[in-house]
Amino acid sequence: MQRDMTSGSPGRAIALFTLPIFIGNVFQQLYNLADTIIVGKFLGENALAAVGSVGTLMFLQFGLVAGMTIGFTVQTAQYFGAGDMNKMRGSVASAAVLSGGITLVLTLLTTLFAKQILTFMKTPGDIFDGAYAYIVVIFGGTVCQVAYNLLASVLRALGNSKAALYFLILSAVLNIALDLLFIVVIPMGTAGAAVATVLSQGVSAAACLVYIRRKVLILHLRRRDFRMDRWMIRAQLRVGCPMALQYSITAIGTTMVQVALNQLGDTMYISAFTAGCKSENLLTQAYVALGTAMATYTAQNTGARKLSRIRRGFRAGTLMGSAYAVLAGLVMAYFGKYMTYLFINVENPAIVEYVDVYLTCSAAFSLPLMVVNLFRNGIQGMGYGLLPMTAGIAELVGRGVLAFMAERKGSYTMVCLASPMAWVLASALLLFLYFWIMERQKRKWKAQAVA
Repeated sequence: MQRDMTSGSPGRAIALFTLPIFIGNVFQQLYNLADTIIVGKFLGENALAAVGSVGTLMFLQFGLVAGMTIGFTVQTAQYFGAGDMNKMRGSVASAAVLSGGITLVLTLLTTLFAKQILTFMKTPGDIFDGAYAYIVVIFGGTVCQVAYNLLASVLRALGNSKAALYFLILSAVLNIALDLLFIVVIPMGTAGAAVATVLSQGVSAAACLVYIRRKVLILHLRRRDFRMDRWMIRAQLRVGCPMALQYSITAIGTTMVQVALNQLGDTMYISAFTAGCKSENLLTQAYVALGTAMATYTAQNTGARKLSRIRRGFRAGTLMGSAYAVLAGLVMAYFGKYMTYLFINVENPAIVEYVDVYLTCSAAFSLPLMVVNLFRNGIQGMGYGLLPMTAGIAELVGRGVLAFMAERKGSYTMVCLASPMAWVLASALLLFLYFWIMERQKRKWKAQAVA
């Protein structure tokens, strides 16, 4: 079902749109959680460290894909909000063509240079083979991830956040079953976990496509929809490329943190950091969902030229996000470390304590992380691609400085503080940009109305 977010209560519209995305994101995290839990339980601590050591590379790949597909479909949401269905379908067609070309290049580059990338990241020798076996399969299956994310982004651009949820639940259950098949029944090692993830993503993509063909008639593309409009392609690239680059900059920063972590020379740190990341990611998916909802909300209302409604949406989103941030922070600080037992058979109690250090650092800065997700996506939904990317640069600086200091001092705590420092810098910049952009947009639309 499509949802018009240009009328009614902004808070209610955002909340109803956010909830299915949040549930879907949690199930999407189950892909990685299932890998982590089953790998840790059945293959051991070194295998867990191997999968964890490439977590930043997966984040880089996911960031590129998510940023690209969300950015390409901002035009789709704007045309839908403006009521122009012909241009809406044309934007979907050009997004598909652009995504296909980029996927081909991305897959070739990552699979060909996977070993060199792991070497550059100073991956410890005792986990190198396991890390390579896992990540090369993930890279090879990029097309499945792109297909699902693009189709889900198109549905969300039209206000439909529920359909993708059902397919993700199915896929998450399938992923767990395939993990057990390819790790326990058919002993494929870490590669088996990756195969399960790729196949599950492929099922999600196929389910989305079947749903669109059968239920979403306004997305039935015709031959003329694929006549590439240069202006539209430029507009999509103007938003999609900076969004993909922004996610990439963030991922590069986390890669720097991973390198600093690897340099500490103890796989126990890597295992603890991996378990902490998994717990944090699960608890912070509400921010990601809220950001996705804001991107669609602001895009549709930008198409409808309702600036005051956009402001009210940001206020409502900030109130909801802040309440959740406080709750999530308390859970992470006081209970998060106990989730460690889900991932590994804890023989060394020190691992749990190291997980606690990581989660405590993250919990203390939950509010800045919420601001980053909400305002970055909301601004991008308004069609601003380059400006929010500066927040990604701020994140890179924050992570880079702390990662460098951590490596020099051999400090695990500094490694854990690298991302929180990035969130603080990025959130401050985004808040400044928000007020500047809203004033600029007000003057721009007023001038156009007079003309």
